[in-house]
Amino acid sequence: MTALLLTEHLRQRVRLNGSAPLFTFYDLESGARTELSATTFSNWVDKTSNLLVDEVAVEEGDVIRMPLAVEAPGHWLTAVWQLACWQVGLVVDLTNGSLPAAAVTGRQWQDHAGADIFACALHPLGFGFGEPLPDGVRDYATEVRSHADRYFGDPPEPDATAWVDPERTLTQAELGNLDGPPVRRLVRAGDPWPTCRDGIVTALVTGGSAVVVVGEDSDQVIRIAASERATA
Repeated sequence: MTALLLTEHLRQRVRLNGSAPLFTFYDLESGARTELSATTFSNWVDKTSNLLVDEVAVEEGDVIRMPLAVEAPGHWLTAVWQLACWQVGLVVDLTNGSLPAAAVTGRQWQDHAGADIFACALHPLGFGFGEPLPDGVRDYATEVRSHADRYFGDPPEPDATAWVDPERTLTQAELGNLDGPPVRRLVRAGDPWPTCRDGIVTALVTGGSAVVVVGEDSDQVIRIAASERATA
């Protein structure tokens, strides 16, 4: 039996338990907490997938440079963007090795001239910047809302490249090459791939959920783990 691709795990979760929490995000500095069910998360992923196809005209195998995964590895929008790229069959690239079809950033877009840039304000509820951005920089929150809520494209090939960083290259099939119990897991945000792997990837593959915390206050993290009934 062929293993499911990561985005197929997401579809399955929506069908089986769409209303349950999938990804909960905490920012200890601002005090923000954002919780997304599988259905809500999938909706954001689908709208972002359609944005990429409709606005950038991407094709399977195209590269998306994602400094957002370095600037904000634990943010829920970073997870949405990663899943959307993989659903369309794109390469999430954390290097500067390939000419990208687009770049996805937080507020640090200045170093990415020459690419189609989508900037994320990283508001806990997904709002935009609320002010005009420079020419060539698109406010993701403004752009994404007009796109369709469902994505109907074909799934990517399992052996297609999905993730590239200075330490690893992973295919679509290798993204979810892990196992574990279906628990609610607390994840401290850190390096891009471990945060992605231990957060949204593990939650989808194992049938669990993720509580991803940004910040260094260990006492608060302990309290969050207890209140969320999450396994550290």
